[in-house]
Amino acid sequence: MKWQMLNNINNIIFIPEIFLALFSFISLIFGLYVKKNAFRQTSNFAVIILFFTIILVYLDNYSNFADYENLFENSSFISFFKILVLLGSISTIIITKDYFLAIKLKNFEIPILFLFSTLGMMLMISSNNLMSMYLAIELQSLSLYVAAAIKRDSVTSAESGVKYFILGALSSGILLYGCSLIYGFTGSMNFNEINFYLLNYENLNMGLIFGLVFVMVGLAFKVSAVPFHMWTPDVYEGAPNSVTAFFAIVPKIAGVALIYRFCLVPFQNFYLDWSQIVFFLSIASMFLGAIAAIAQTNIKRLLAYSSIGHIGYILIALIAANDNAVKAASIYMFAYMVMNIGIFAIILSIKVKNEFLINIYELKGLSKSNPIVSLSISIIMLSMAGIPPFIGFFGKFYVFIAALQQELYLLSILGVLASVISAFYYLRIIKIMYFDDNTEIINIYFKISYQAKIILFISLFIIIFFIFYPSFLINISSNLIL
Repeated sequence: MKWQMLNNINNIIFIPEIFLALFSFISLIFGLYVKKNAFRQTSNFAVIILFFTIILVYLDNYSNFADYENLFENSSFISFFKILVLLGSISTIIITKDYFLAIKLKNFEIPILFLFSTLGMMLMISSNNLMSMYLAIELQSLSLYVAAAIKRDSVTSAESGVKYFILGALSSGILLYGCSLIYGFTGSMNFNEINFYLLNYENLNMGLIFGLVFVMVGLAFKVSAVPFHMWTPDVYEGAPNSVTAFFAIVPKIAGVALIYRFCLVPFQNFYLDWSQIVFFLSIASMFLGAIAAIAQTNIKRLLAYSSIGHIGYILIALIAANDNAVKAASIYMFAYMVMNIGIFAIILSIKVKNEFLINIYELKGLSKSNPIVSLSISIIMLSMAGIPPFIGFFGKFYVFIAALQQELYLLSILGVLASVISAFYYLRIIKIMYFDDNTEIINIYFKISYQAKIILFISLFIIIFFIFYPSFLINISSNLIL
């Protein structure tokens, strides 16, 4: 009995989420008692914690350390997206560390907020119950509300935090009401039990339709799908650049994984009911992201609308809902993560007139003063536009392949058209760097830490050379099971 208890304790500790939660609290105590360079040391400790969590997620995919009691699920799809979230968090902490120090924002709580937010995202991805899904979303969101307003002496940061909190609370209320309707009409909160209950019905009743719509609205807010995107440009602009990097890279991965699981597990037999909602979200997101970004000169607002557009493309694969849909989503989100890590690593390292980069026109003449940096930005922009041979092209290619296999010709044509429109503002940045001349001498400095330089190099390497060995990611994504 004693050995069995010890074995159970070991199993519980090795559950990735419990391990991350336990060491997140330990890192909080660690930050309190470190006397010197608390922020830097806590950030390094957070990176180590996340690295070991990746190892546990990988092992957990094969061994299932504990019984999840129907609250959570484990699968290859879930493990893949958890690893993406953890890799995104590690990269973000590394590339943002020097930026926080440069703006004298040395609160050691910042990496801990990122840890708790990452924990919430991991729970979101593996949730198999409406209540655990809601609580995981709130854990992730509460950490991000604080992170958005962390720069207390900045009016714009405080404003972004308040906007995000108010709109986030509204969306959470709508999502919770939707969950209560689904529970009320099915008698269960478990995804598999809801699916089993609905097998007896050919059509959803009005109450379940409303529940489905409300939950989809709440999830659409979390991934910034139009028309629930209104918070994104303002929060991206107002929050410190480093927090914006985390917003842009990590929560989107978890949100997309949860939307896929919610639609394809409990409501998989009612494709027509939720696909109409996703169809509208996809088209609206693609075109608003493409058109609204054209007028933007603030680099963070431009990337906000870019992320909205990317969500539109990823939802195309969900509408396809075939064997290639999960593969396309996995490849696209990997490409999205790599591209955003690369561009934010550069943005967080460029100073113009001793201020960090804000306006895209401040990049005038960068090709002359920093040819390697301008080339790196150009490669990432071309990849984001979906131009071959870069990794962004493969993301869109597999999404459209999945759609065409389901004969979604109109959606595919609209997706290609939106992609052509969005190419304008990506190419405009390249044009500014290479063809616009400075009318005044502007000192542009590029200073990047050794660790961030490694992350940037890896991102660029994957973006450029993915074409030579795509089978590695394609084989992994082809075998993912929800």
